Amino acid sequence: MSDVTDTTLQGRAAAPAPVAPAIELTGISKSFGPVQANKDISLTVAKGAIHGIVGENGAGKSTLMSILYGFYHADSGDIRINGDLKHITGSQDAIDAGIGMVHQHFMLVQPFTVLENVVLGAEDGALLKPSLAKARGILQDLAHEYELEVDPDAIVGDLSVGLQQRVEILKALYRQAEILILDEPTGVLTPAEADHLFRILRNLKDQGKTIILITHKLREIMAVTDTVSVMRRGEMTATVPTAETNPSALAELMVGRRVLLRVDKTPAQPGETIMSVRDLDVRANGVAKLKSISLDLKAGEILGVAGVAGNGQSELLEVLGGTRAAQGGEVRFRGDPIDITPSANSAKRRRRGIGHVPEDRHRKGLVMPFKTWENTNFGYHNAEQFRGPMGLANQAAMMEDARGKIERFDIRPPDPYLKAANFSGGNQQKIVLAREIEANPDVLLVGQPTRGVDIGAIEFIHQQIVALRDAGKAILLVSVELEEILGLSDRVIVMFDGTISGERITSETNEQELGLLMAGVDPNSEQSA
Repeated sequence: MSDVTDTTLQGRAAAPAPVAPAIELTGISKSFGPVQANKDISLTVAKGAIHGIVGENGAGKSTLMSILYGFYHADSGDIRINGDLKHITGSQDAIDAGIGMVHQHFMLVQPFTVLENVVLGAEDGALLKPSLAKARGILQDLAHEYELEVDPDAIVGDLSVGLQQRVEILKALYRQAEILILDEPTGVLTPAEADHLFRILRNLKDQGKTIILITHKLREIMAVTDTVSVMRRGEMTATVPTAETNPSALAELMVGRRVLLRVDKTPAQPGETIMSVRDLDVRANGVAKLKSISLDLKAGEILGVAGVAGNGQSELLEVLGGTRAAQGGEVRFRGDPIDITPSANSAKRRRRGIGHVPEDRHRKGLVMPFKTWENTNFGYHNAEQFRGPMGLANQAAMMEDARGKIERFDIRPPDPYLKAANFSGGNQQKIVLAREIEANPDVLLVGQPTRGVDIGAIEFIHQQIVALRDAGKAILLVSVELEEILGLSDRVIVMFDGTISGERITSETNEQELGLLMAGVDPNSEQSA
C-alpha cells in the first residue's frame, strides 16, 4: 500500500507554494491624545497589485500609511512585509524593507537638481561626486523603463508639479523600493499629468511592483486599481475587487450615506455686473503672464476658468484678490476702480466684499503653526463682532465663531485649538472655505476649491458655492478639474498662454471642446477645415 502511495505522490505535480502578501497589517491602532486615528485595522495587499485606499478626510488613511512608512509608531498591531514580521520604527526601516512613499506634499529640496535630490540621503560615501555619477546612470535606466523622463540636471524648483512628482517616484525606485505608497498623488496634477501618472503606475505594476494608492477621487480608483479598501472614522469598513464595485457604492461606504455625485443646481439667473476686468496685463521677470484679459463677473452666476495649470489662471486670481500687481488694464467693482498697483492688498478687497480662497492653502490660505480658531478669523479679525472693550480683540467671540464654522463645515477633528499644520489637507481646505464663504462676500474668488477634499466634503462645498450664487453673489471659479468646471459653472472661459482662448455656456459644451481650447485650438476652425 505504501508503494502505491509513494508512486502516486511522485507522479503528482508539486503544488506551487502560496505567495505571501506584499503587506499584511493586523490589529493596527493609533491615538493622538483623545483622537483615535486608527482602530484595530487589518489590511492585506497582494504582491504586484495596485491597491486603492479611499475614505473621507480624517478617516485615518494617511496615518495608517505613515505607520507603515515609519513616521508614526502604532500603539498596537503587527506589520508583515512579504510574510516576514517587521518592526518599523523609522523611515529607514521602511526603506530597508523595500517600501517607498510619495507624500501629498513633496519632500524635495527646491534649489537642488533632480540628481542631487535623488541621491540625497542615499550617498555611497563621504564624497558626493562618485554617488552622483553612479546615480546618473541608474536614473537614466529607471526613467526609460518606467516613463519617468526628467532632466537630471534641472533645478527642482523650476519644474512643474507633475515633473516634481516623477522625481519623488525616482527617489523611491533609486532606493530599490518594491512597494510604493502614493498619498493623494493627483491632488496637484492637471488631468493630463494624472493620466501620465496612471501609465507610470501600470508600468510599475507590470514590472512586479506593489502600489498603494491613497486618493479620494473615485474615477482614479475605478481606472487604475485592482482592489480597493474603504476607511471611515479610523476603521476599515470594506475591501472589494474594484471590478465588483462602482463609484456610488464606494461613496456610500466612505461617507455612511448616499452621496450625490453630480452638482444639483437650478439654471442661473445672472444679474448686474459686479466686477469687470478690462485689458489686464501681468508680467513676471519679463514674461507676459496675462495678455489683455477682459471678463465680467455677474451677480447670481458662477464663471468657471478652465485651463492647464500655468496658463495665467493663478495670476488672474492673485490680481483680483489683491496679492499681485498688474502692469496694465483696469478692474472695477460695482463701477468703482480697484487698485491693481503694488500698493494693493487683500485686506482692502475683503472690506469691499471680495473674498478669496487661494490655490495654495499652505502658503497663502493658512498660517500653519497657528490654531484653528485663529485661522478661521484671519483677515476678518477686525470685524465689529470680534471687538471687545477699548477696541481689543474679543477672543471669546472669535472662539464661539470658530466652533460654529467647525461644526457647519464638519472640520475634523473638531478642535479649535489644534494647529492648522496638524489637519489633513482636505480639512485644511475646509478651514479656508469656512472663513471666506461665511464672510458672505459679494464676489468670491475660488482657486481649486476641492483640491485634496473627499467626496462627501466636495458635495458640501459645491452646495455652499451654489447657495452663494443663488443668494445673488458672483463667483469666479478656477479649477483644473474639468468635471468640476462643467458641473459647477454656469459660464466658462478657457485660458491658454495668458489669453482667453474661448468662452462657452457650460450647458452647451463638453470636455472635448474645452480640452481643445485648453491646447489653444479653436474647435470651430478645426471643423471648418
